[in-house]
Amino acid sequence: MANSNFVAGKTASGLVRKGITDAFWTALIALGMFVLYIGLKTDQNMDNKLIIVQRWGLLAVIVAIAAAGRFMMTVFVQPYLAARKARKAKAAPVVKEPGVISRNFNVVALGLLLIYPFVALALRGPQGSLVFVDNFGIQILIYVMLAWGLNIVVGLAGLLDLGYVAFYAVGAYSYALLSAHFGLSFWVLLPLSGIFAALWGMILGFPVLRLRGDYLAIVTLAFGEIIRIVLINWTDVTKGTFGVSNITKASLFGLYSFDIKDPNNFVRTFGLPMSTAWYKIFLFYVILALCMLTAYVTIRLRRMPIGRAWEALREDEIACRSLGINTVTTKLTAFATGAMFGGFAGSFFAARQGFVSPESFVFLESAVILAIVVLGGMGSLRGIAIAAIVMIGGTEALRYMGFLKFFFGEDFTPELYRMLIFGLAMVVVMIIKPRGFVGTREPTAFLKERKAVSGSFTKEGHG
Repeated sequence: MANSNFVAGKTASGLVRKGITDAFWTALIALGMFVLYIGLKTDQNMDNKLIIVQRWGLLAVIVAIAAAGRFMMTVFVQPYLAARKARKAKAAPVVKEPGVISRNFNVVALGLLLIYPFVALALRGPQGSLVFVDNFGIQILIYVMLAWGLNIVVGLAGLLDLGYVAFYAVGAYSYALLSAHFGLSFWVLLPLSGIFAALWGMILGFPVLRLRGDYLAIVTLAFGEIIRIVLINWTDVTKGTFGVSNITKASLFGLYSFDIKDPNNFVRTFGLPMSTAWYKIFLFYVILALCMLTAYVTIRLRRMPIGRAWEALREDEIACRSLGINTVTTKLTAFATGAMFGGFAGSFFAARQGFVSPESFVFLESAVILAIVVLGGMGSLRGIAIAAIVMIGGTEALRYMGFLKFFFGEDFTPELYRMLIFGLAMVVVMIIKPRGFVGTREPTAFLKERKAVSGSFTKEGHG
């Protein structure tokens, strides 16, 4: 979308002049923002004293990149986007038939996911495949499931929830504590964790039945922080900041264990090379199945009366009440259903990590999950999955971008700047795709013919 400051028909020299002016102000703003964040760094010397390290070269590079980027946007990108928009407005609408890939996108994506671990295993071996299966496979799918669960609350029901990580924590600690004290297996605790998280979702739902918008967001944020503080201070049960360790691993439906000390170990039984990769591959398919369950339930619920009640509540609560819809049960079911999937993901997280602590459930996690929902397009399962791959996979890829030290110096650590890059990427995506990666979706109710709702009719991802 073209900037409102851009004047159509401006000459090339005028564009260059405006680009230089914009670049100057952008450089000035970037200098003020990053002078303390990048230009100066605190460190300790040999005497264990705190000193300030000056990094003016790195600061100059960042400022120059910001100025050059703004110049390119003003002189080249914005005029191009404005001209393309004008051409589209003049051109007659053309209905294009979806291609083979777009028609079978879900089948193709599921097929690629099913063979992904074995491709990584064949290319890198058992130990070499751990990074791809765990960091780029399981990690991304966990956030996909969390974002799809939050999408029920935010995208379908229109209830802004900033404390979703609390249900994630409830599921993780339910699994950790019940397995430690009662010796229950993963397959018993997985549904129990979801049920406990759903109950907490209903507990959160009751006090906020009359709240909307910013007030609802503040209460849900407080709820998330309350859960985290309880986990820190209830040391007799949760062990506080030390966390719960030695959590029982998941088993292959109770038939085979993945514990190295167990004589009925899966690896020994089938004569496989001793490696933790087999357990990670098993977990990959478990979280993939949980994601598919979340998607299936979400799609089915959207087509049921409760799903349409959620969408009616999102569009206009007053009109929803005038139609006779019980907004109390509608809100409670939205919170409980979304929280249940958060609890499932939390129990899986505990089984995968083998250790849980309050540090894993801070507000930043809720912000990241909400950002995935917004960037993907609220209500769009496909868009949310793409956003999770881009955001989580991109931040994980920063750990392996050592070549950036060649440009920014040996002291440059890419993963330390992941939130800065993450924020810049969000700004860029919101400028280019203000309604998320997928700005269209098919309605649940239609007359005679099912048609996708255009992005121009979906306000902030709704529609």
